[in-house]
Amino acid sequence: MGFYLFIPFLIIVLDQVSKYFACRFLGQQDTVPLVKGVFHLTLTGNQGAAFSILQGGLVFFVIVSAVCIFGIIAMLCRPRLLKTVLGFDAADKLIKISLALILGGACGNLIDRLRLGYVVDFLDFRVWPVFNLADSAITVGALLICWKMIFRGHKARQE
Repeated sequence: MGFYLFIPFLIIVLDQVSKYFACRFLGQQDTVPLVKGVFHLTLTGNQGAAFSILQGGLVFFVIVSAVCIFGIIAMLCRPRLLKTVLGFDAADKLIKISLALILGGACGNLIDRLRLGYVVDFLDFRVWPVFNLADSAITVGALLICWKMIFRGHKARQE
């Protein structure tokens, strides 16, 4: 269980440290190109959800984040709950790692919302909305769970 709690801890630390440096060194500059036209550092404050939708819903996002965080912790701590909610065996390490990634990302963004009232974003690939490390962890975790669900369905049909 300790390993699955270390992952979110590591994500939270990396996320918060990266946001601190982004805020400290980017300041009021519009953007800093690292690979001109491809990858920039652009400091923004997102008061909404992914892609800046639902702007201004701070209380809503805090509540939803807290519920998700507690739900993930419960599933990681109670194997039977993981089976009931997601339908995965508690021995499935990839699912636990995926949940740990989502947990770390959700906590990182929740810290911003509680501390600042918005989420700090700074990674800008120019063809995608600006995001942060916590967003990346949530996305990777969610994609792994989706992949696992698709693969599970495909495997069940083959049998």
